[in-house]
Amino acid sequence: MLKILTVVGARPQFVKAAAVSKAIADRNAQASSPLLREEIIHTGQHYDDNMSAIFFSQLGLPAPAANLSLGGGSHGEMTGRMLIALEKELVSRRPDWVLIYGDTNSTLAGALAAVKLGMPVAHVEAGLRSFNRAMPEEINRILADRISRLLFCPTRIAVQHLAAEGMSAGVFHVGDVMYDAAKTFGAIADRDSDILSRLALKPGKYFLATVHRQENTDDPARLEAILSALSELEGAVVLPLHPRTRKTVESSSLKKLLLNIITVDPVPFLDMIALEKHAKVILTDSGGVQKEAYFHGVPCVTLRDETEWTETVDAGWNVLAGADREKIICAAANAKTGSLIEDYGAGDAAGKIIDLLLQA
Repeated sequence: MLKILTVVGARPQFVKAAAVSKAIADRNAQASSPLLREEIIHTGQHYDDNMSAIFFSQLGLPAPAANLSLGGGSHGEMTGRMLIALEKELVSRRPDWVLIYGDTNSTLAGALAAVKLGMPVAHVEAGLRSFNRAMPEEINRILADRISRLLFCPTRIAVQHLAAEGMSAGVFHVGDVMYDAAKTFGAIADRDSDILSRLALKPGKYFLATVHRQENTDDPARLEAILSALSELEGAVVLPLHPRTRKTVESSSLKKLLLNIITVDPVPFLDMIALEKHAKVILTDSGGVQKEAYFHGVPCVTLRDETEWTETVDAGWNVLAGADREKIICAAANAKTGSLIEDYGAGDAAGKIIDLLLQA
């Protein structure tokens, strides 16, 4: 039996891991005897309950074998503490593969801990590049790719990025596990979420915004321009406030810019999916939410100067507005849908990942 240890710690990773965990369960159910055993280690990078524990119950993720509760602190401090704790878990559990997701500090710590112990690493969502090395996430993804043995790419562009960096062995275009998750959980959200009625929102009549990237939250001028733009959009604007964003806003003069915005605490996953599915336009600096907008057929305005998901821009679903107030307002007013993106696959990326792990 192949033993997999999955390292997660933040919202996008829970969603992606849920799709792969479901594929593992499905594959075991189809076999005469179980083929794979998965243990999940939660680093605790997201420690707010609505951003962490609730995902496990709503997504059907297996309970973590361990929750390291290591959120908070600087990037270096957090990554260092994770590396120490994950090394102990790996030594104790001795997996055949360590599975990492995305580009967070948990991703990098999991990859480093495993490779230093001689354990093979498989990176889901490999090959993404913003080409902005001021982003901590860009450094995390570059380093994680460099030391992973299997690189599961969501797009052909991601494969090309790795080839340009001299990596071709173990590289596979599998499609996007986020699409797998969107197909599964979109219908569940429509059935189980009442967030629109609770917030008195009408489908297609509101904007949904998320702001959490360090480049925006830690730069007062950028954050002021973004919030100013959101406050002037014509229609209701819903803004689930990330803990870091809330802390920055409430300790500054920017709080007044929230008066015309519906601010809520981070919402449970199914509520977020419902908000995304029925928004008029989504404005975000999140990579995952950009894609979720496309999966649910909603135009997107990205509050960054670049994106790893360039195909969403090329296909006409996504507009890069950065932190330019006028660009944001104009892009939101003129946002439209685009064309089909075939690279993301048919919602079967998780199954392809399982096949490749079993063959490795």
